[in-house]
Amino acid sequence: MKKADRKAMKSQRTSLVRASISFPPDLYGTLEGIAKQKKVSLAWVVRDATERYVAGKGRKQTARGTGKLAQKAT
Repeated sequence: MKKADRKAMKSQRTSLVRASISFPPDLYGTLEGIAKQKKVSLAWVVRDATERYVAGKGRKQTARGTGKLAQKAT
């Protein structure tokens, strides 16, 4: 993990919300492998993937003319 990323995560730690998520075993194994390869926690991998997913949803919504992220997941 880059030094800037660690610093940003450190400043966010006090404002994080804990969640419990279940994954199929094969997906969980893949996530563990990614975390090990990048030398980060599994939680970091999940947060990073989630942030990228949400950012991508925003671009798709903007492309359709809404300009906002949906309030509820569908």
